[in-house]
Amino acid sequence: AFSLLDSYIYGFVLQETSLPFSPEEVPQAAATMLPGAAGAEYAHFAEMVTAFALKPDYSYTAEFEFGLELILDGLEREASAPADAQPPAAVLTAGASAGAKGHASS
Repeated sequence: AFSLLDSYIYGFVLQETSLPFSPEEVPQAAATMLPGAAGAEYAHFAEMVTAFALKPDYSYTAEFEFGLELILDGLEREASAPADAQPPAAVLTAGASAGAKGHASS
């Protein structure tokens, strides 16, 4: 849980401090980036920028808070799960191991 929170928070801070423009300059910066990103190779990026980041009410802080709430909700759900419940990662790992063993003997 600590690594998940650390990575999310650190990643957001790193991105915010590394951007070559301030949040107020996003529309201007996006306008210069979008023509080069309009092609098929960056179509999803261009769509995200025009659908979200260029909206007048877009808030980088709100994006951070939304993601943090998703993480915290997931951690809370895992913490309140019955003690005998196997976490999804353990199920996937066990399934992969069983599949690998079955494959080797075929």
